[in-house]
Amino acid sequence: MDALTLVIAAIGGIVIGVGGGILVQSRLANRGLQAARKEAERITKDADDQAKRLVNDARHEAREARRESDTTLRERRKEAQQFESRLANREQALDKRQEGMERREQSLGDREQETEERLSQADELLAKRLRQVEEAAGLTTADARAQIMEQAEGEMKHDLARRYYELEQRMLSEADEKARKAIALSIQRLASEVVSETTTAQVALPNDEMKGRLIGREGRNIRTIESATGVDLIVDDTPEAVTISCFDPIRREVARLALTNLIADGRIHPARIEESVDKAKNEVETTIKRSGEQAVLDAGVRGLHPELVHLVGRLKF
Repeated sequence: MDALTLVIAAIGGIVIGVGGGILVQSRLANRGLQAARKEAERITKDADDQAKRLVNDARHEAREARRESDTTLRERRKEAQQFESRLANREQALDKRQEGMERREQSLGDREQETEERLSQADELLAKRLRQVEEAAGLTTADARAQIMEQAEGEMKHDLARRYYELEQRMLSEADEKARKAIALSIQRLASEVVSETTTAQVALPNDEMKGRLIGREGRNIRTIESATGVDLIVDDTPEAVTISCFDPIRREVARLALTNLIADGRIHPARIEESVDKAKNEVETTIKRSGEQAVLDAGVRGLHPELVHLVGRLKF
């Protein structure tokens, strides 16, 4: 009896445990289902809100696009109306111009017809007068024409000769006057620039201290340079440069080469200056000779005197 009771109690405990587990699981499932439903409702609501926002944004963008398209369409219509108005004005102007041209053509036609009539009347009158002249003078038209042509030819020759002489004298006078004016204007406009470009040359210095060395003690170096080269050496405020002034381009070139060599060498005194000038003269003479020979060779001229070759070479400077 006790064993049966124990079995029954065990079975009851098992049944109660299983039933409790099932009940607990059922309640848990219900809670999860409710949470899932709430989450689904929340997601659905968010999706609806987002869809509404997207729809509202799309409607707003559509209204803006429609407003812009309406504005553009109005502007295009306005431009088209203005263009049509301009075309209409041009057509009216062309119509008026065409009407004016037609009136001119008609007027020209009338004048041409009137002119032809007058020419015809003039020809008839001229023929009549010629017949009267022939009867009065006893000459034919051909004879009268020959006499008139001969007389006119002599008068025309005389008039042409006189006119030619007058024109020649006037042209000579005007040519001299214009030439003087042209030369005067050229001198006024270009004298300083041309003289500056063709009579001076600059030599660069490494520094402004070199100016004092070129001048030398009591100016002996600059006097030696000017005496040996025949140029004027201008030492002014121009930074790091001195100016060589001379009308003779050969002397300017000799002085430039000599100064360049002296500045590069650094030894500047009267003896060295004379030596450098002699060396520069030899270099210039060599350059002149080679330039003259090259020019004669390029020109294909043969048998020229050496002095002429030398003169041609001087043209390089």
